[in-house]
Amino acid sequence: MTAAREAFITAMRQVAATVTVVTTDGPAGQAGATVSAFTSLSADPPSVLVCLKADSGIARAVRGNGVFCVNVLPEDAVEMAQAFAGVFDHERDSRFQGVEFSNTEFGPILARATAFTCSLNHRHVHGSHAICIGDVTGISNAGEKPLTYMSGSFHIVRPRQI
Repeated sequence: MTAAREAFITAMRQVAATVTVVTTDGPAGQAGATVSAFTSLSADPPSVLVCLKADSGIARAVRGNGVFCVNVLPEDAVEMAQAFAGVFDHERDSRFQGVEFSNTEFGPILARATAFTCSLNHRHVHGSHAICIGDVTGISNAGEKPLTYMSGSFHIVRPRQI
């Protein structure tokens, strides 16, 4: 027996997640998309996983390129998160238009993002999404507080004063 879809969605809206942009570049082209399903998987070896909508351009590009970069956005990067979520696709030629980034062989590292460059180790499709496991090849730690998303809006993280 599975949980009701609407109950699942409602409950998951209460789970805060860091806002990340997955980027990739290579033979299958450059692509980027905002993703909230990102987590560490293992420290031995260092690896992460991201979940990408299986039929999306970013999922096809990651699969074709065999590499990706996870960019954890800084707390003031709401417009960047929206851009890579496709909000401005109708008015921009590229999601990278106007965005400061550094090119790597794994995909662009966005300015002020904490980034994990990864080689695609395994891809598994479950339901509507592709679970992509990446072996971390490099880290760019920006030291910024992360942007988070919960209940349909963006939030910032602050320590609780005790």
